[in-house]
Amino acid sequence: MRILLTGSSGWLGRFLAPRLRALDHQVQGLDVAPGPDTQILGSVHDNALVQGAFSNGVDAVIHAGALHKPDVARYPAQAFVDVNISGTLNLLEAARSAKVPFVFTSTTSLMISQEIRDESGDRAIWLDEESAPLRPRNIYGATKLAAEGLCRLYATSHDVPCIVLRTSRFFPEDDDTHQALQGENLKANEFMYRRLTVEDAADAHIAALDRARTLGFGMFIISSPTPFSRDESVELKRDAAAVIVRHFPDAADLYAQRGWKLPTSIGRVYDSSYSSSGLNFRCKTSFREVLASLANGGTLPFAHDPGYVPAKEKLRAKL
Repeated sequence: MRILLTGSSGWLGRFLAPRLRALDHQVQGLDVAPGPDTQILGSVHDNALVQGAFSNGVDAVIHAGALHKPDVARYPAQAFVDVNISGTLNLLEAARSAKVPFVFTSTTSLMISQEIRDESGDRAIWLDEESAPLRPRNIYGATKLAAEGLCRLYATSHDVPCIVLRTSRFFPEDDDTHQALQGENLKANEFMYRRLTVEDAADAHIAALDRARTLGFGMFIISSPTPFSRDESVELKRDAAAVIVRHFPDAADLYAQRGWKLPTSIGRVYDSSYSSSGLNFRCKTSFREVLASLANGGTLPFAHDPGYVPAKEKLRAKL
C-alpha cells in the first residue's frame, strides 16, 4: 500500500517507517522537520499541502504527527488547535475523498483529569477504554480528545475506517515533570502500569492498519500488559512493592543490585487487555522482560536518552 505517514521525522515515525517498508508498503512521510523518512515538508494544518500529498495516490493514512505534552510549555494554545484538531480534520477530509482507512495516534494523557493526576484516593485508578467522563487537564489532552471525536464522526458518518490508538508513554527522554525517580529506574517501573516501547508502539499501528477496514471504528489503549488485577487496586496504592514482589519474587533483589527502587505506591493503571481481543495485538515487552535483562546483565529492552530533542525543536532552534 501507499501510506501517508505524518510525524515521519518524530520518535515514533523513525521506527514505524522502516517497519512499513519491510512489509513492502510505500511510505510517504510528512513532517515539519526534515528526516530520512520525510518527503513532504510542512504542517498538516496546511490543507493545500495535505491535498497535494494525496495527489500522487494514497491507500491509507497513519496520522502520528502532533504537538505533544512537553510542547505545552513551548507553543500557544492556538498552535495545538491548528495542528491537533484542524490538521486532523484536513487529513480525515482527504481520507474521506480517497476512501482510505485512517489510523490515529492518540494518547492516554487525555484520560487524566487533575483529580486522577493528584491520585488522592485510597486505591489505584483503573483506566480502560470505558473510563469516563474524560476531563483532560491541559490543551494537549483537550485537542487530542477533540481529534478522537472527529475520527469517530468520520468513521460513523462518512465511512472512513478509523482506528484510534491511545498510547501510553514511550518517549526516550526524562519525564518533564518532577518525579522522585527519573531515568531508567522510572521507565522500568512504568512498564507495570503506564509505558511501552517505541517498537511496540510502531507494531500496534501496523496491527491497526491491518484491522481498520474490518472494524470500521475502534479505540484501543496501547500499553505494556499490566501484571496487576483490579482487586489489587487498594494494595497497589498502599504498598505497591509488596504486590510487585508477590508477582515477581526476584524483583527486589534485582533492583537492589542495580541501586534501583520499586515504587511504594501506584496510583493509576492503564489496562490494555482489550487490544488483545479487539485488535489482535499485545505488546512484546513487559516488566517481565525488563527483569530478565537485569537478571542476565543484558541491554535494557527500552530506549532511554535524557538528551533527546525532537526533530522539530532542533529545526526551531536553528530558525
